[in-house]
Amino acid sequence: MAHVVVLGAGLGGTIMAYEVREELSKEHKVSVVTNGTHYSFVPSNPWVAVGWREKDAIEVDLRPVMQRRDIDLYSQGAKRLHADEKRIELNDGTSVEYDYLVISTGPELAFDEIEGLGPEANTQSVCHVDHAIQAKAAFDKLLANPGPVIIGAVQGASCFGPAYEFAFILDKALRDAKIRDKVPMTFVTSEPYVGHLGLDGVGDTKGLLESELRNHHIKWITNAKVDKADEGMMHVSEIAEDGSVKATHELPFVFSMMLPAFRGVAAVRDIEGLTNPRGFIIVDDHQQNPKYPEIFSVGVCVAIPPMGKTPVPVGVPKTGFMIESMVTATAHNIGKIVRGEKPDAQGTWNAVCLADFGDSGIAFVAQPQIPPRNVNWSSSGKWVHLAKVGFEKYFLHKIRSGKSEPAYEKLAMQALGIQKLKEVRFDIEDA
Repeated sequence: MAHVVVLGAGLGGTIMAYEVREELSKEHKVSVVTNGTHYSFVPSNPWVAVGWREKDAIEVDLRPVMQRRDIDLYSQGAKRLHADEKRIELNDGTSVEYDYLVISTGPELAFDEIEGLGPEANTQSVCHVDHAIQAKAAFDKLLANPGPVIIGAVQGASCFGPAYEFAFILDKALRDAKIRDKVPMTFVTSEPYVGHLGLDGVGDTKGLLESELRNHHIKWITNAKVDKADEGMMHVSEIAEDGSVKATHELPFVFSMMLPAFRGVAAVRDIEGLTNPRGFIIVDDHQQNPKYPEIFSVGVCVAIPPMGKTPVPVGVPKTGFMIESMVTATAHNIGKIVRGEKPDAQGTWNAVCLADFGDSGIAFVAQPQIPPRNVNWSSSGKWVHLAKVGFEKYFLHKIRSGKSEPAYEKLAMQALGIQKLKEVRFDIEDA
């Protein structure tokens, strides 16, 4: 009997457990180690932060779902991975041993790398649902006392889509409250240009997003290094191509949401041969670690080198479609190994994204994610907002039901259809 443990129960870890359970016969054991008992749909956090969603609407209690699928759930959380012993030390002092491990922890949020950054200091976040709830309280204060707003992503960030999303969602919420005219907005990003997204752009994301920012009266600063965030004042250095300081900005704010850089979680960091210097998991084409072949990894915690040198460091995002592709390949490969065969599946590593702007949005498809690409397409329209709402319903239903069909693959096929048909028919009732 083989024991497969999935470490982490976010987007990648939850569906990883479902798919590997289906891949293996019943005599093999599947377990999940995570902090807490609930799955939360992170892409909905920007809506939570302006009061368009409640926390319980985007969460799923994993206990009954895992029990129905014969998956053991350890909700104590992991204190430390002991890779040489094939053992995970849990936070309550107990341990879980494994034959095969899939690390899908997601990232640790590196707020501490910049003075004053983060929900425990002077800026807000939408990276976690509890952060989004705290941002909602700050948003309510903004409604009562309007003033300048700063939205964006700091140096080293690798997830830019939610920053753009939140800027436009906040704009819509302020317009609905009829106080947008009292709230000057600035978008501050480490990207070398608007729409870079950590991918050197996809299709015309530069033109589309610059146009959207102009149309929504949002100023921007690119190549931005946030030096510190005091209460009510952000200190930003704008970096030139040669690495020198082109300009400095003292930006007042009454509300700010800045996405941080990511790093690997403490439980797996600094394990030689397993992680890179930032704590992300090193994998080969089969999602398998070279030093510890019994360890696989999927999702945001996987190490991917940046696209190239930029004046301010930016990382590479891992979109949902890419993560699902990693998951399916990993489940297949673990099944092959358990049956005495060699792994042969590789994830496609394509990028498909819907960025909701509250009443419209932008979608893009990069196939593959790293250039040169076979598909390099982006488009905008009100259909993106509707598709995002429908997809939220679809994916939450998938988690609640324990289904393992690839939701992002369906999304990708819809998006690729737009390229040919210049329209989308996303059936929300089926979602």
